[in-house]
Amino acid sequence: MSNVSNIVKTIQDIMRKDAGTYGDAQRLEQLGWMFFLKIFDDREKEIELLRDNYQSPLPHSMRWSVWARDEEGITGDALLDFINNTLLPTFKTLSGGGDKVAGLIRATFQDANNYMKNGTLMRQVINRINGIDFNASDDRHMFGDIYEKLLKDLQSAGNAGEFYTPRAVTQFIVEQVNPQLGETVLDPACGTGGFLTCVIEHLRKQAKNEADEQIIQECFSGIEKKHLPHVLCTTNLFLHGIDVPSNVRHDNTLARPLRDWSPKERVDVIVTNPPFGGMEEDGIEANFPAEFRTRETADLFLVLLMKILKPGGRAGLVLPDGTLFGEGVKTRIKEALLTECNLHTIVRLPNGVFNPYTGIRTNLLFFTKGQPTNAVWYYEHPYPAGAKSYNKGKPIRIEEFETERAWWGNEADGFAARVENERAWRVPIEQIRAGNFNLDLKNPHQSEEGPGDVDHLLPEYEKLLQQIAETRATLKAQLKDALSR
Repeated sequence: MSNVSNIVKTIQDIMRKDAGTYGDAQRLEQLGWMFFLKIFDDREKEIELLRDNYQSPLPHSMRWSVWARDEEGITGDALLDFINNTLLPTFKTLSGGGDKVAGLIRATFQDANNYMKNGTLMRQVINRINGIDFNASDDRHMFGDIYEKLLKDLQSAGNAGEFYTPRAVTQFIVEQVNPQLGETVLDPACGTGGFLTCVIEHLRKQAKNEADEQIIQECFSGIEKKHLPHVLCTTNLFLHGIDVPSNVRHDNTLARPLRDWSPKERVDVIVTNPPFGGMEEDGIEANFPAEFRTRETADLFLVLLMKILKPGGRAGLVLPDGTLFGEGVKTRIKEALLTECNLHTIVRLPNGVFNPYTGIRTNLLFFTKGQPTNAVWYYEHPYPAGAKSYNKGKPIRIEEFETERAWWGNEADGFAARVENERAWRVPIEQIRAGNFNLDLKNPHQSEEGPGDVDHLLPEYEKLLQQIAETRATLKAQLKDALSR
């Protein structure tokens, strides 16, 4: 039904007239929980047809189909009063014993707000949402595209430097890590669920029967720190046919001491794009062993991944250049990684993959836990022919990874089939150790000519600034220590 995209655009136009939803972030948060309720209601209707004894965890009067379905129903101040003083407070404290669905709804609405101040406009929004049938496959498919657009709107809102991982990147990482039916999969910084939905699609290609589908429903888990991405993630999983996405928690993964992760919680596969460029709040680093303490989020996630992978477990993740070249704590983290895991491949992405949200250069790291690294293979991903960067209109595409796929080979034979070429090179562990675990290694097959262009020089300059800042911080700490004696 091609009018789904028009419906969403109309909804956003209506919301712009409301004094309470003054920015994209508020509009998207509001849309997030409203779409969640409509999608949940459509799923309940489907289940009721299949199961005679189905009991909704929601009080009857709170079901979308009861209070929202009638176009001439409750509106104006009465609607606002119902939502602000009955609906949201009930969902925030919804009890249901051990009922997973009740727990999921409670977690989803824990930090939900109603920003709209005009009940008549809100009724107009609800009536438009009723124009989408999430049980109709066409609408569901179309909403998948709309969903991606909403996520991009969220980024354009400049929401705390969060960015959406391009679908081509999530798909390539999942394909190369290659999760199998029966394995457990985790994304500890799952955002809006891009990696998890990719994993679900990947596993569905392997599924042959109802039992396999049941395995898919329960094999993955995710954790997301912020409320809005968590709501969008849950909604995304509903759209991908996950009946009860209660295994996605609203929590800060790093707030838990590393030693508290038990062997039972270890997983076979981790695929993730941890937040980078950000600093964790004071005290979070105390959850980690002294030698790995830092407030740089991406580095802490790397330490966590090494801990919670099972022996033989595989990981694929996005990391910024700063982790590759950084010294001090970063050196100790990289030494641990190369000692405890086989970091077999680093794909170096060109500038602009995350444009326009950040210009930081990024890399895709692939490793397996349990064997030390003998050598790291690098692959430098080029721009497509004729392009000098990526942008919103021309993002990175999965087809561009064909050359890496063809070159990749098999970990079981130690990637014996891999050969060096103008884009790929192998660096033995001895060379990495001699370079103090600097992993920011240039392509030896590319000759440097001239002073270089700004795309190359800017990251170099940023690297110098970061090294200066780290040196200054070290000196400051040493001086403070000396003075306190």
